[in-house]
Amino acid sequence: MATVKHPSRKQRLAKLGKQVKWAPFWTVPKKYGTGRRVHPGRHTAVKRSWRRTKSKA
Repeated sequence: MATVKHPSRKQRLAKLGKQVKWAPFWTVPKKYGTGRRVHPGRHTAVKRSWRRTKSKA
């Protein structure tokens, strides 16, 4: 990919980069209650990996 990216493409790539991260840790007790210990990655909306799924950006 080019070193200098078009702003719109850069914005799309930035959004895809954010989709990779887990949900914040404080969402676990909010969703399941304080007693339940669940990994925050379990309720992340979109999980995307650079190996598995390629983007069209």
